[in-house]
Amino acid sequence: MKIEDIKVYVTNPGRNFVTVKVITDEGVYGLGDATVNGREMAVASYLEEHVRPCLIGRDPHQIEDIWQYLYMGVYWRRGPITMAAIAAIDMALWDIKGKVANLPVYQLLGGKCRTGVTLYAHANGETIEDTLDIAEKYIEQGFKAIRLQTAIPGLSETYGVLGDRKDYFELQGNRPLPPEQEWSTPKYFELVPELFAKAKERFGNRAQFCHDVHSRLTPIESAKLGKMLEPYNLLFLEDASIAENQDNYKLIRHHTTTPLALGETYNTIWDCKDLIQNQLIDYIRAAATHAGGITGMKKIADFAAIYNVRTAPHGAPDLSPICFAAHMHLNISTHNYGVQEFVGFGNEASQKIFKHEMKLENGMIMVSDAPGLGVEFDEEEAAKHEYKRSYLPVSRLEDGTLWHW
Repeated sequence: MKIEDIKVYVTNPGRNFVTVKVITDEGVYGLGDATVNGREMAVASYLEEHVRPCLIGRDPHQIEDIWQYLYMGVYWRRGPITMAAIAAIDMALWDIKGKVANLPVYQLLGGKCRTGVTLYAHANGETIEDTLDIAEKYIEQGFKAIRLQTAIPGLSETYGVLGDRKDYFELQGNRPLPPEQEWSTPKYFELVPELFAKAKERFGNRAQFCHDVHSRLTPIESAKLGKMLEPYNLLFLEDASIAENQDNYKLIRHHTTTPLALGETYNTIWDCKDLIQNQLIDYIRAAATHAGGITGMKKIADFAAIYNVRTAPHGAPDLSPICFAAHMHLNISTHNYGVQEFVGFGNEASQKIFKHEMKLENGMIMVSDAPGLGVEFDEEEAAKHEYKRSYLPVSRLEDGTLWHW
């Protein structure tokens, strides 16, 4: 069996997705997700101009060798564009191997470690009561873990809060220039402890809760927040601070026992190595699309297991159902799996393009036993939704200083 062709599709069913199709000379094909939100055409070009010519004629079963060829064989290693391109090829090759073996990918990774994949949902409200009402609905649906985010009074927009939009596709899709959002740490600090105090009062131990700071705090501010939230026993505090300087997390760790989660922007094991081996975090949140695919994520998960760090893969709406399926096969077969972020299966247009048999039951995903990843890609439906340039927001302090979004 040889790789005969590699096709790249950029489609926009409300937001942009980059999909890769690796086709073999025996008619078997595999799918991968190469989406880099706001830089979609950069990775599409990387795949078409640089990766595709190198892989035509190669054996698709040589997954590890091809992974290393695309990683070690490029002098300019790492980074989101390179690793997303590698990730898409890697997912597609695992998809092919599963189809040839007539097995779901999780069986090739060692089989099931659990019956289903536990998820955490997003409860995002304009007020604390709105947020808790949404959380109540998720609890009634069987979710055991929920992320709580509430709009901050006095700021025009708050990260994660939908406002008058019906879903994440409306919130973050099709923005021709980056929107700017205000940030105020003092206003934020007034709100968050009250949110979790009321959640504890209303729900008790009916669910575990987490919260995403989205890297807006300095390390000492993160340490303070973590200590303030200790009475509410969070599942984790996500992205408390930027960790480009990984020593930042020593400061946070030494001041709070609130579990810490980090890593959705990480691209390789090297980005999170020190944080894991020094046990400065409790959950690693890398995503298959941005961290080298199934092969890259497996390397991270196995290393993390040595240091009692669990996986909690990023599950944002800019990751296509192909990436989500890859996560499901990893999650069901990874012993040190923790929890999976879940924002739904996408809007109606997206569901027509990406077809799968994953089932949501009682706050868990039941992974499909279809061969490979279990996702099909409808090229005709995808062609109906043309690429539109789009950006995530940027953040500024109230005095105009550019800040972390």
